[in-house]
Amino acid sequence: MANQDENFKKVVSHCKEYGFVFPSSEVYDGLSAVYDYGPYGVELKNNIKKYWWQSMVQMHENIVGLDAAIFMHPKTWKASGHVDAFNDPLIDNKDSKKRYRADVLVEDYMEKVEGKINKEIKKAKKRFGDSFDEKQYRETNPRVVGYLEKNAAIAKRLAEGTLEEIRDLIIELEIACPVSGSKEWTDVRQFNLMFSTQLGTVAGEEGKLYLRPETAQGIFVNFLNVQKTSRQKIPFGIAQIGKAFRNEIVARQFIFRMREFEQMEMQFFVRPGEEMKWYNYWKEARLEWHKAMGSPAEKLRFHDHDKLAHYANAAVDIQFDFPFGFREIEGIHSRTDFDLKQHQELSGRNIQYFDPELQENYVPYVVETSIGCDRMFLAAISNAYTEEMVPDAKGKDSQRIVLKLHPAIAPIKCAVLPLLKNKEELTEKAKAIFNKIKFSFNCQYDEKDAIGRRYRRQDAIGTPYCVTVDFETLEENTVTLRDRDTLEQIRIPIEEIEQHVSKGVDMKNLFLK
Repeated sequence: MANQDENFKKVVSHCKEYGFVFPSSEVYDGLSAVYDYGPYGVELKNNIKKYWWQSMVQMHENIVGLDAAIFMHPKTWKASGHVDAFNDPLIDNKDSKKRYRADVLVEDYMEKVEGKINKEIKKAKKRFGDSFDEKQYRETNPRVVGYLEKNAAIAKRLAEGTLEEIRDLIIELEIACPVSGSKEWTDVRQFNLMFSTQLGTVAGEEGKLYLRPETAQGIFVNFLNVQKTSRQKIPFGIAQIGKAFRNEIVARQFIFRMREFEQMEMQFFVRPGEEMKWYNYWKEARLEWHKAMGSPAEKLRFHDHDKLAHYANAAVDIQFDFPFGFREIEGIHSRTDFDLKQHQELSGRNIQYFDPELQENYVPYVVETSIGCDRMFLAAISNAYTEEMVPDAKGKDSQRIVLKLHPAIAPIKCAVLPLLKNKEELTEKAKAIFNKIKFSFNCQYDEKDAIGRRYRRQDAIGTPYCVTVDFETLEENTVTLRDRDTLEQIRIPIEEIEQHVSKGVDMKNLFLK
């Protein structure tokens, strides 16, 4: 666990040092759980969004896009259930006066139990070596089985328990306040997570608006507008990328849980009775999307919901193994016809679809895929962050930090580096090359510091290719092309730079695996 914490601290520090993520309003000591994306962070985030958008809209003839407004009529959130049911269970410690999410306190306890399981497995791997069967060990070792059964029982009680029963669980598990160590707790009560504001100068409930807590409702209220104008037939989907806001009391783990975040959602409208077929289809399709971007299979897993939301008849999370453990990065939900029916009832408008094949009207069922863009960003950085020794290098140059991002999503695709800064003929040639290739992909010119140090800087921001301009370039019109991952350096003509780099960084490579 200590090693995981250390790795996470390194990732967070790297993000700030190299211009990926900054604390928001840092000159005023920051704003809790709000972050800004720096020069390389915004490029990486945009590339992740581009990959998702192309995989959804460009790769499917029956999925179209939408960009709905953040502000929506307040009745929207009444119909969706957010006004009455979008709550977190909160508990206060009587001694420290600190407020916590009751479910998070229990989940943290379960994490510690999971840590004990991992410790037992690590010891067993060391003892049995190559013959170790982890699956069998988990199923047969009495201590591990006991831990697993304990966590399963806690999870069941947490999912099914009332507020009073959740407090009883916290007391029973002897969970202490992380600040004071006290076990004196108040009752658990509900807290609505939506941010509210006022419309114009109108005060009171009649002028109350909410910052949207999810992007899905903008899709649902536009269902018929999109269907008719795009002439789609069921099954079809509507995709959207946008900001959402939640007044999280416990916002933690860097950009994993924030109060302002970005979602990439697609709502897929299907015939009633066919939702499970499509639920299973999107469940597998989304897992493959994550693998294609570079997430290893062993760092991904499905986690079925212990307790379904009020609108769902099936739900599963895709979890990623972050430095702080497996956590959700994407949810796939079968939302039934709940949302459309609720909006139809409260608005008084007909939101039914006429199926020309069945010759009947019905309210479609919906299968949702919802991914947190910021969480995906953190997963990509965490997975890519690597510390390694460089073969045949000495001293400070013998170790490097490299972000092994998939070249298609890397912030900078190619860096152009003159061998020496103080040789005008080299810098002029390098700038000419930069000005030529910058139209094809995002590239960077860098002449500061020794060439080795510049290589390390490009490694640290994940640049897949470096072009070095040297004296041989002036004589033969060739450059050295360096590969980030293999460190291989090849000599190529200047006119072939675009071809080599474009082939390696093409987004198409993510779809043709």
